[in-house]
Amino acid sequence: MRNRARFSRSQRMTIVTGILSLVMIIVILQLWLLTATMNAYLGGDETVLWPAAFASLVCLALNVGLLWYLNRLER
Repeated sequence: MRNRARFSRSQRMTIVTGILSLVMIIVILQLWLLTATMNAYLGGDETVLWPAAFASLVCLALNVGLLWYLNRLER
């Protein structure tokens, strides 16, 4: 078995606060990306749709990775 160091409660809360801050920044980035993409699309520029969708998927992957790390932190 792998011997992992356990974090104290205050250390875990610091990690969780940092992760929640990163999640909030990523979500705000996604909202800005949605707004900019919709503005460009409604203005007639369709070239930004696929790059914006890819960037949004990257943001989703980052958030899922952070959630996965939080679940592993609690074990």
